[in-house]
Amino acid sequence: MQFHAPLIIDVAGHRLSPVDRQRLAHPLVGGVILFGRNWKDRAQLTALCRQIKAVRADLLIAVDHEGGRVQRFRTGGFTHLPPMAAFGARWMRAASAAREGEAALQAMNAATAAGYVLGAELRACGVDLSFAPVLDLDYGESSVIGDRAFGRDPRVVTLLAQSLMQGMLQSGMAHCGKHFPGHGFVQADSHLAVPVDTRSLSAILSEDAAPYGWLSASLRAVMPAHVIYSRVDARPAGFSRRWLQDVLRLRLGFTGAIFSDDLSMAAARQIDGRAVSFTTAALAALHAGCDMVLLCNQSVVDEGSPIDDAIDSLSRAALEGIWQPEPASEERRLALLPAGAPLDWDALMVSARYMQALSLLPDSD
Repeated sequence: MQFHAPLIIDVAGHRLSPVDRQRLAHPLVGGVILFGRNWKDRAQLTALCRQIKAVRADLLIAVDHEGGRVQRFRTGGFTHLPPMAAFGARWMRAASAAREGEAALQAMNAATAAGYVLGAELRACGVDLSFAPVLDLDYGESSVIGDRAFGRDPRVVTLLAQSLMQGMLQSGMAHCGKHFPGHGFVQADSHLAVPVDTRSLSAILSEDAAPYGWLSASLRAVMPAHVIYSRVDARPAGFSRRWLQDVLRLRLGFTGAIFSDDLSMAAARQIDGRAVSFTTAALAALHAGCDMVLLCNQSVVDEGSPIDDAIDSLSRAALEGIWQPEPASEERRLALLPAGAPLDWDALMVSARYMQALSLLPDSD
């Protein structure tokens, strides 16, 4: 079969175990997502990333590192970045329409600075990609999104996200907009339940999905929401060809990589009204149009892990023609690897660009 490495898995601890190494060496595994349990200090994180790359240099090392309450590494010198709502608040602080342009420019400069700090600090430790920015709109209803969003106005969200993405690119890091077409309207937390959004396609496209259309030419990757938009498709967006192919690819013109959200989340384990296995969910996401699928928080089980089941089942599915590996998906995965060599930590700390970026950040409180 043609090479395609769609599985993004996790590892159990501070360093690789023999089981971790065996899994990472499998040709269907394309990367690793790190969590707080993989962090002790900067030296340990850097050593872990080197161990991963020693298994296979092309493995993509990713993390959810947005700022605010979603930031895996907070100590050891990592800057505690503010939540994205802080940048939206800076924009909206203008006392009048006449001052909005000045406030908008300050907010965009601060968001660019945050993107650079975020990307440069992670890259200095060997991390390749952060799943950011959040493009959801804050309707004031979703506790799982909340201040992770830049704000309610899709125009403001788009421009601030574009600024953050530019800062990440300046550090040599790609980006991933999430959660397509929008998670901010529903109250339920998709980690724990299956949220349902009953709005029409036109309503969603004109509001929540608008940033994806405006940014389609510059977004490197997108992560769909584990939300059912019942008037569009009975399946959550991450398992829906209508959302991923008809809307995201064809209508909005997106050509970058598509990651599933974590397949261990409650909303990812229900398809067509029935409970499904990790393997069934992974195949459904790949058939819908995802290039890569995330199997998170499963590495702590050494024997009989869902990771091992998914690797074995996906191998059989490819051999039996149930799933066809996609060379274009592999190209999109490899395009997310960083551009250029990073500064090491000590050099980064004294670089003029980094110090200027720090000075532009709003308070993280």
